[in-house]
Amino acid sequence: MRDKSLPPRRLLILAAILLLTGFAGLLAAAPVTLIWKGCSITKNAYMKGCARAYEAKTGVHIELVGGGATLGIRSTLAGDADLGGTCRPSRPDLFPDLEAGGVLVHAAWDAICYITHPENPVSNITADQARQIITGQISNWQEVGGPDQPIFLINRRQDEDDRFSGVGYMTRRLLFKDREVKYADRAITFRDSGLVERSVENIRWSFAADGFASSSHRQVKILAVDGVACTRENIAAGRYPFFRPLYLITRGQPAGEVKRFIDWLLSEEGQAVVKAEGTINLAEGRQLALQFKAWEQLDQLYNPPAGLEDRDRGRQP
Repeated sequence: MRDKSLPPRRLLILAAILLLTGFAGLLAAAPVTLIWKGCSITKNAYMKGCARAYEAKTGVHIELVGGGATLGIRSTLAGDADLGGTCRPSRPDLFPDLEAGGVLVHAAWDAICYITHPENPVSNITADQARQIITGQISNWQEVGGPDQPIFLINRRQDEDDRFSGVGYMTRRLLFKDREVKYADRAITFRDSGLVERSVENIRWSFAADGFASSSHRQVKILAVDGVACTRENIAAGRYPFFRPLYLITRGQPAGEVKRFIDWLLSEEGQAVVKAEGTINLAEGRQLALQFKAWEQLDQLYNPPAGLEDRDRGRQP
């Protein structure tokens, strides 16, 4: 009787085919993962909620890595992340080797706010008092109508230079209209806005500049400025003056799954998630766009750009 079993060589070939076919099938079934890096303010403002919603809808997982606006910009442009999140614009004119080639996508609105411990009786300061606290000219709460207690100033620091952290950069532009102003040396500094917020939660006589979209999720008191409360309603209406855009950034024009996520985020469905996270979406802040553009034009009188501004390199309205 003829032996109908396959010879060993053919068995090995068949096993290899089955193994490779099965491996390819596993690869095809593997979930897609995007890497997002950026500032903790943007992360808390909308990316956590949007990442969850997008994964539930598409199965695409977005891994979120905090660490600052500068990290988000530079990691993305270096190819270490698929997309980034930043609460300041990129500056290719100042950092051509680190921040050139990015496309900013305006995703939501935020504001620079000033926070303290919830038990601090002070609830309102003037814009000028905020400037003097940050620069060290005011160092006691008694000078702004509070008790005789020292002000523990807490700042955000990035790479030993907080001028280019998201909060540091935008505070200088919005509050001081001077990107080179020096902060008080006595400040306690942290490399992450989350650590700044946590310290304010724990230090009764603390003071810090922060992003509203993030601090509103914390156990802190957000101070009114010149009698105007920093609330979603006042920011969206333009009554609170220190509003700013929140961006996503990509390396060149977005494509593939990154583009599909951005398209979803900018859609009515995605913007509804932004709103549900407590952040001002694009529709709510529609009138802020014109005000911000006018402010930027005025800003050039105070701070002429060193080169071509990032808004001419792909910013979406």
